[in-house]
Amino acid sequence: MAQLLGPAEIRGLAAELDVRPTKKLGQNFVHDPNTVRRIVELSGVRPGDAVLEVGPGLGSLTLGLLDAGARVSAVEIDPVLAARLPATVRERAPEGVLTVLERDALKLRAGELPEPPSTLVANLPYNVAVPVVLHLLAELPSLARALVMVQTEVADRMAAAPGGRIYGVPSVKLAWYGKVRKVAAVPRAVFWPVPNVDSALVEFERGAERAGDREAVFAVIDAAFAQRRKTLRAALAGWAGSAERAGAVVRAAGVDPGTRGEQITINEFAKIAESARLRPSV
Repeated sequence: MAQLLGPAEIRGLAAELDVRPTKKLGQNFVHDPNTVRRIVELSGVRPGDAVLEVGPGLGSLTLGLLDAGARVSAVEIDPVLAARLPATVRERAPEGVLTVLERDALKLRAGELPEPPSTLVANLPYNVAVPVVLHLLAELPSLARALVMVQTEVADRMAAAPGGRIYGVPSVKLAWYGKVRKVAAVPRAVFWPVPNVDSALVEFERGAERAGDREAVFAVIDAAFAQRRKTLRAALAGWAGSAERAGAVVRAAGVDPGTRGEQITINEFAKIAESARLRPSV
């Protein structure tokens, strides 16, 4: 059984490495073993699963995943933390199977991993959480499931449904890949240093592969929310070439051109992109 890290161990490792957590890298280390066990349980990870972890830091969650029998590929951008993690695992989970990659997760490629991961489990830096998840879902079709810890405000946006004020680009683009839901709050006290924002766990389950051009659909989404208070006819004018063509394309997709982007689903955005492909001009 792995020996998980508590507050004393976290501070001891940080002192040993002369690590001063930086806001730039979003470094807030989990020091509560019960929280780690809860995250691993909610992730659904089972013995033998290939798991991708982004931002392992000092290794709190890594040890919990290894304790569950997962084979972990840990991607860490900080060279000092990346270099220390294998030793921490040897000391506390000697039977664990770990690969550490010193990489920027936003630039990670599938071929760099030892095997295709089925699950993403991560305490993500708040400032890049959504771009990282979207990049990994696009790059790693093997990812069937994810459980990520993010800022509560970000979690709400990721899981938002159409029609609400917080429904936007993260909500719609994630919906392209599957289902997202906010599953649990995480108290500030379990981190060191204590963040000045609340955190939450977000669960993702990949759906069936969609037909259509993802980049074309995402271009429609970006255009619609760049001016989210405008109707689709107006907001998509630049994308379509004119407000007239935007209105015709949207109408042909079965959507009211007077609707705003925050009111429609990923399926309707996909229909608009397909309508534009079929209607090169009006």
